[in-house]
Amino acid sequence: MLTVAIFLPLLTGLGVLALPRSRPDLVRWTALAGSTLTLIAAIILWIGFDPSGGNLQWRMTAAWIPAIGASYDVAIGGLSLALILLTAVLLTVVMLYVFGEHDRAHAHAFLFLLLGTGLIGLFAAQDLLLFYLFFEVGLVPMYFIIGIWGGEQRRYAALKFFLYTRAGSLAMLLGFLALYLAMEPHTFSLPEIITAKPLAHAPLASALVFFALLIGFGVKLPIVPLHNWLPDAHVEAPTEGSVVLAGLQLKMGGYGLVAILLSALPQTVARFGWLLVIIALVSLVYGALAALAQSDMKRLVAYTSINHMAYVLLGVAVAAMTGNLAARQLALNGAAVQMVSHGLLTGGMFLMVGMLQHRAGTREIDRFGGLIGQMPAFSGLFGLLAFGSLGLPGLSGFIAEFQVIGAALQLSVWVAAVTVLGLIIATAVYLRLMAGVLMGSAPPDAAALPALSPREAWSAGALAGLSILIGILPAVLIAAIDGTTRILAQF
Repeated sequence: MLTVAIFLPLLTGLGVLALPRSRPDLVRWTALAGSTLTLIAAIILWIGFDPSGGNLQWRMTAAWIPAIGASYDVAIGGLSLALILLTAVLLTVVMLYVFGEHDRAHAHAFLFLLLGTGLIGLFAAQDLLLFYLFFEVGLVPMYFIIGIWGGEQRRYAALKFFLYTRAGSLAMLLGFLALYLAMEPHTFSLPEIITAKPLAHAPLASALVFFALLIGFGVKLPIVPLHNWLPDAHVEAPTEGSVVLAGLQLKMGGYGLVAILLSALPQTVARFGWLLVIIALVSLVYGALAALAQSDMKRLVAYTSINHMAYVLLGVAVAAMTGNLAARQLALNGAAVQMVSHGLLTGGMFLMVGMLQHRAGTREIDRFGGLIGQMPAFSGLFGLLAFGSLGLPGLSGFIAEFQVIGAALQLSVWVAAVTVLGLIIATAVYLRLMAGVLMGSAPPDAAALPALSPREAWSAGALAGLSILIGILPAVLIAAIDGTTRILAQF
């Protein structure tokens, strides 16, 4: 079933390419059906997952390149299961959102479905070479999505995105090769590397591998100063591209930090823990301040991603540095929930901004106002997603940030204080955004905007609904990831 979930989007994409060019409607129906079946497969994996049954379940292995110790090895733990389900949800939402768009529908649908296979495969991979392969499969389609369907500066943004992430992936590959060569016999098996910890007694080599992996995963997270590609990529990407880029591709970096860097090099992460804390706090405050300065809504939401994903890095750093087992698990739970919450909330915010841009032809905050009376359904969803992003209790953002801040408080009051400062600035960002768009009155020359279509309402409503579910019943998510984070916390 796990292999079906991984390759079903790719098979659907290949089927889409075989459809007649004169039937873009059939292409959209097929892509939506394939993504929905992938979501069903992910739900089956969720139902069949036993939180108390060990970290790796639904495992499948097969010989791939035996001569170098590489195999097709896929399995899921609690964190990877949550991210696989998130991938399937956002892939389905994107296919629903673009349902009526017929601009080169074949290539558009294929690229998103190929990207879905890369992401699900990456979250399931238990072999480092296989992980790298899926990492690249999840990278290349976004280059074409931005470059073909993006805005006026799409070629510049696509090239910048590709160069940054490609450089990061090569640094990551060097780290993987070092871990491979340190194993006897040589193997890319991630579970064997985690068990053996081959560089535990090699401080210089482990430090070099640590920084290689930090660069690789940090570019995708992204962390300051490796974040420069993100605002341009988001601003120029089409709406559906921004949803996947923020909602899923940034999780490639977060997942790598938890599942590979912390798991394989826990002592080294602890040794450089304060560096990670400083980077996380700088990213957290910088992302919020940069967002506060923006007038373009899409660029604003892009900068908030730097703020939100810094909680993941902070959770990893706190987990590595504290000696309290409960605090370690709390920090890792917070980092995991933050990845899922950010995917839902920021993905939803990009959808809402895209809906406004489609109607008004602009994303400038001062070109809107008074939408709460003109578009009540839109305003309700916009408000829910914005309040969730600023960490309002009852929504998923609060659950994630509360756990990370609680764990950070046990490490240092000052770390927790700076984290709260970043949260306050982020709150100001979203309050300013809601006040500018929903309240007051529209500019005199602003045209009346049509209400949401059912397709748009379902797309954003599904993400807002899942955020509310996690916010009210966090055990729905935490129960699944708890077993994995408990094992990770015992390094």
